[in-house]
Amino acid sequence: MKDFRAPGEREAHDRAWDVVRAAYETRDPVIWPRRHARPLAAVGLVTAVVAAALSPPGRSVIHSLRKAVGVQNAQTELFSLPAPGRLLVTGAGGTWVVRSDGSRRRVGAYRDATWSPHGLFIAATRPNELVALDPQGRVHWTLARRSARFPAWIGTRTDTRIAYLSGGHLRVVAGDGTSDQAIASAAAVAPAWRPGAGRVVAYVPPGGGAVARDVDTGAVRLRTPRTTVTKLAWSDDGRLLLAFAPYGSRVYDARGRVVQDESPSDATHDADGGFVPGTHRVAFIRVHGLGSDVGSDVFTGRDGRLVLSGSGLFGQLAFSRNGRWMLVTWPTANQWVFVRNGRRKIVGAAQIARQFGGFPRIEGWCCGS
Repeated sequence: MKDFRAPGEREAHDRAWDVVRAAYETRDPVIWPRRHARPLAAVGLVTAVVAAALSPPGRSVIHSLRKAVGVQNAQTELFSLPAPGRLLVTGAGGTWVVRSDGSRRRVGAYRDATWSPHGLFIAATRPNELVALDPQGRVHWTLARRSARFPAWIGTRTDTRIAYLSGGHLRVVAGDGTSDQAIASAAAVAPAWRPGAGRVVAYVPPGGGAVARDVDTGAVRLRTPRTTVTKLAWSDDGRLLLAFAPYGSRVYDARGRVVQDESPSDATHDADGGFVPGTHRVAFIRVHGLGSDVGSDVFTGRDGRLVLSGSGLFGQLAFSRNGRWMLVTWPTANQWVFVRNGRRKIVGAAQIARQFGGFPRIEGWCCGS
């Protein structure tokens, strides 16, 4: 009976997720004026002991936030980021760049966005347009394409490519907006470039599963069985591919062999997943329960080490470029929660929706300050 699910159980989960998430993404639609940015140490942030994300087995402790929604003593605003780099976020209030000192700039109103490889530019989409702009919001070029979505940028400082979806196809264009071409038919899932040498991009074909294709030669480097996939992510060394889905995710090696199969138990589903930077360990957000009993956990590694636990819905995972901090978005609490790797502490930032005109989606945590 372990695999038994009541009729309509998955659909009920999805409906509950959509209703609660939508309610909080539209909460506090007024943007506060930016306060004077101050470093973390200057504002006397209160940190709490948590399960140290990515810490060795046996050293972690579980910090549960189930009794109260949100981190107590969280910053009243996002005064600064706990690690170097810049966040790129998108939501109802527009697309924003958040610097490490907490200052933020709205660069426009876009559906999706992504950093260029070195954080010098941003690729973003409007309903029928791919746009390249700088972090100040100045547009450098545009490309009219039907239903453009999910840009992903890779390359060096002098030779880059942007993969994106348009009209049911995966397309690739040079970083200067030239040489745009269709690569293959694709489902509405963001493509993911493989790190390392060559230009290999993973995407989800219309029938499901995942395909990794060399865009220069057309050769298929990896093909997985046809299963439901809603997100793709590579390990930093390009050796493993995560094919994520709410009710069952798999990690594949370069030969297409399954090296990890992660299937939630009954009455649960996963909200997000991704590789811990510099490792082959995968972090997941697991959601369980319905209605007022909904709770979320973050765990990492094959041993399922629990990192963070709380009431309501956790939304996304993102990691700082140096891998020392993990960001967990918490729409139910209207907070971002930063968990320190190896130091067993947590920093919360409150009133996120108010600062961005709606609870935003994390598009990337990139380089620079």
